[in-house]
Amino acid sequence: MLQQILTDMFIDPDLLSELNEEQKHVLFLKMREEQIRRWREREVRLEKEEAARVKVKKVSGKSVSFLKGLDDDVWVWVMGEHSLDKPYDQICDEILAESAALQAQREAQHIRAKKEAELEKRFSGVYLDSEQTVTEQKNITEQRRAEEELKKRETEERRRAEEELRRLELERKQQIYMSLKEVQKKKQTREDEDNDWKQTLKKSKAADMRRRSLAKQTVEDHRRRSVKALERGRVAAVTKAFGRGNPNPTQTPTPPPKPKPRNNPTQQKPGIRRSLSASGREHIIRWFQEEQLPLKAGFQQDQSRIAPWFHGIISRDEAEALLNEGLPGHFLVRVSERVFGYVLSYRFGEGIKHLLIDASENCYMLLGDQMKFTSLDELVEYHQVEPLPPSGDEYLLHACGQRAGAVDYTDLFT
Repeated sequence: MLQQILTDMFIDPDLLSELNEEQKHVLFLKMREEQIRRWREREVRLEKEEAARVKVKKVSGKSVSFLKGLDDDVWVWVMGEHSLDKPYDQICDEILAESAALQAQREAQHIRAKKEAELEKRFSGVYLDSEQTVTEQKNITEQRRAEEELKKRETEERRRAEEELRRLELERKQQIYMSLKEVQKKKQTREDEDNDWKQTLKKSKAADMRRRSLAKQTVEDHRRRSVKALERGRVAAVTKAFGRGNPNPTQTPTPPPKPKPRNNPTQQKPGIRRSLSASGREHIIRWFQEEQLPLKAGFQQDQSRIAPWFHGIISRDEAEALLNEGLPGHFLVRVSERVFGYVLSYRFGEGIKHLLIDASENCYMLLGDQMKFTSLDELVEYHQVEPLPPSGDEYLLHACGQRAGAVDYTDLFT
């Protein structure tokens, strides 16, 4: 089931609703690790393709040299360390003001040249007319008086033109400065947005590191539990071989007969993929009777009777109602009403948890865990002495049985 989810990178909504928050978190970690693995494979492939296309570059004669200080090391100036250093904002304002002044000065010079040409053209014509008049009148006094008047008019016109140019230059300088300030403000806003995005990306990477650490811890816990399970299995095998609890130690107990597989075309075969979700109660009953009942799912280890913790197709609310009558450590295993699988519901100190049991590979395992069991009873017995993942301190202590006078798994066995 987990392998199919990671292959498709998709989880059925019905299956997702059966998971608790811890199993959802573990599933997210594994899907994220699968995405990273695929991304790394793609990057390696692209690097190889790029390396095959890139030609060997010729060595050029260009080089870069750095200014060195008194200590014969690269000279570095850190702005703000010296007491005479100006603040960054003040330096930027001065640079903007200088750029605005230069641009306004260039525009004023262009206007001044045009104005100068107009004045030269205007007053040169006036002087010519006065000379013609003086020549005709033959009067030197009137000629000098006219020249002085013209010079005064020319000086006044030039003074007014210069004042107007200075006023226009100051206004233009202020306009250019405000325009550059607005451009700088927009640029700073974009840089702030980029910095915010980089901070978000940094936090996301830190979260990925924490999730990897959690996944690594989960693998280590799985290895530790596997070693303990192997040791417990050896002890059980030795105890069984010496006939513990058998009144006749010399007589080897007869193992229960293995169920004969049915030749049913609807039975799931290895390598055949099917939908993880069920469309109705009838489909789940048919799945249990055709695939799980031959495996004696829900029976005790000796297969003599149904385990007291096993329940039929009941809802989450019904399971919580049964467990609320008990103490922390009470548990039951119920057939899921939404997917082809089981749900382990148990009570702990703060409430009730529901863990999905994957039964799609002819074995039983908690979704997200790597420990596989051959039967539901083996899974229950293991977690009676080993903690449930990922809490590390919760055990299955007391089986929650059926209500008096009511059995909820009758339709599974009839």
